[in-house]
Amino acid sequence: MRLIIDQGNSSIKLTTFEKGIATAGAASESDDAVQFVSNFVKDCPIEATMYCSVRGAYNKPLQEWLQAHAAKAICFDEKTLLPIAIGYRTPHTLGYDRIAAAVGAQTIFPQRNILIIDAGTAITYDLLSADGIFVGGNIAPGADLRLQSLHEHTGRLPLVGTQGDTPLWGYDTETALRSGSLQGIAYEIEGYIHECSKRYDELLVFLTGGDAERLAAMTKRVIFALKNEEIPQVPATRESTEVIFLDRNLVPKGLNRILEYNVEI
Repeated sequence: MRLIIDQGNSSIKLTTFEKGIATAGAASESDDAVQFVSNFVKDCPIEATMYCSVRGAYNKPLQEWLQAHAAKAICFDEKTLLPIAIGYRTPHTLGYDRIAAAVGAQTIFPQRNILIIDAGTAITYDLLSADGIFVGGNIAPGADLRLQSLHEHTGRLPLVGTQGDTPLWGYDTETALRSGSLQGIAYEIEGYIHECSKRYDELLVFLTGGDAERLAAMTKRVIFALKNEEIPQVPATRESTEVIFLDRNLVPKGLNRILEYNVEI
């Protein structure tokens, strides 16, 4: 068993892989990461593990637990070897989750130009070229951040959640806020796809993250939700950018590939 640990801004996510296939997963917002991980693996032998954190600092007790319970334990850092090249001018500031998502997409579609959209607390738009170079990307506030910011930085706008009616045009303040946030992101996604497809041939689009499914449904694209064992194909009757590949496991898949790459070497 290989264990992937993805510590995000709001939760810690665990995924196990066997022969490259994700077999189980769990997520928690608990502060006791060691207890959460130990309960999840249930004393099963861990062949290798990759621990990735976007918070900047790793949980030292968890690091020590992994070192003691895994045959090989890697904490993703600047020294970790990668199967892609980084074209970012400040690679030391590049989020490990963004790198992992790009590697995950490349693992599924090698030698293709790919736009990776990760819709979580923040939304990242990253471009991987067909020759395996992480070209760069942009960061924007996610749906919850937009709604929270509107509430906190205005005098009368209420705090609205992302769940609920989202019409094209809001018919009251609640739907105006929700639609302004979610519809705005959907148009943002369409804009990035349009501009990237003009510069990169046969562009493929991946969407992942907590808000991926809802945002995918609001785009004008055909959605293909990927399964672990599936090798997807773009239908011959469609342009590549008419399709969005929805993959909630894109980051864990990329981390697993990076783990394999380091274990192989």
